[in-house]
Amino acid sequence: MEQTLSFEFEHEFVQNTARVKSVDMHPTEPWILLGLYSGTISIWNYQTKTEEKSLKISESPVRSAKFIARENWIVAATDDKNIHVYNYDKMEKIVEFAEHKDYIRSLAVHPVLPYVISASDDQVLKLWNWRKGWSCYENFEGHSHYVMQVAFNPKDPSTFASASLDGTLKIWSLDSSAPNFTLEGHQKGVNCVDYFITNDKQYLLSGSDDYTAKVWDYHSRNCVQTLEGHENNVTAICAHPELPIIITASEDSTVKIWDAVTYRLQTTLNFGLKRVWSIGYKKGSSQLAFGCDQGFLIVKISEGRPQ
Repeated sequence: MEQTLSFEFEHEFVQNTARVKSVDMHPTEPWILLGLYSGTISIWNYQTKTEEKSLKISESPVRSAKFIARENWIVAATDDKNIHVYNYDKMEKIVEFAEHKDYIRSLAVHPVLPYVISASDDQVLKLWNWRKGWSCYENFEGHSHYVMQVAFNPKDPSTFASASLDGTLKIWSLDSSAPNFTLEGHQKGVNCVDYFITNDKQYLLSGSDDYTAKVWDYHSRNCVQTLEGHENNVTAICAHPELPIIITASEDSTVKIWDAVTYRLQTTLNFGLKRVWSIGYKKGSSQLAFGCDQGFLIVKISEGRPQ
């Protein structure tokens, strides 16, 4: 008889704030970085449950903010088309630049190389090299609508994936401006993408305005499962780095937890903070962070008794 996974979810820290579009967890410090619709970036300590630093960087929304921990930096993108880089020790500006022609939806930091990729409503992704004065090394073109998210491949970080409102996912290599291949299957625009590796097999995860999430076999390029149950757009998706679960977030105000082996729905969480926009996690941790319309929270996951 197949054993069903069981997990318990404890709300460790809930904080009401302005709308949180982006959350990122620092790899070593007990910090969560927020990108707020109000144009502010904020660092909260989730152990002391206090805000440590906050800075308004724009009059426009911050849609993506990431730690670059090896440089003690924050990189953030705002609707005024700017990319902002700050030293997070002193919250001093390092640089600010704008080369996109429309809103920047997503940033991804390369795990080893001095690279950041930005994804924009101008339908283009750009590769930036901070060792070369944040020069733009490459433009990646091929999408026909807004590019909503970008994610590096953890198994091969010379490649990355993008999700677009043109209804597709595209896979790219850093050394080519044209996509390697395209995945199609969603009925509406795709908002989010992440990689998922289990038993040395690689998958892609995607979430869409068609209210579904999909699991794609990376090598066969086929959709192997469609996750149905959300009642509005799926805004964020990830596979937990330690536990065999997939997490989806939605504008229906819920987070759903799925078994990463059977793809069965395990549980539905509603934090009472309205629409959920983003998910953050870090390796070696049982905690997840969520950014919502009315604030953010940290949830601790523990394995319960098998059902």
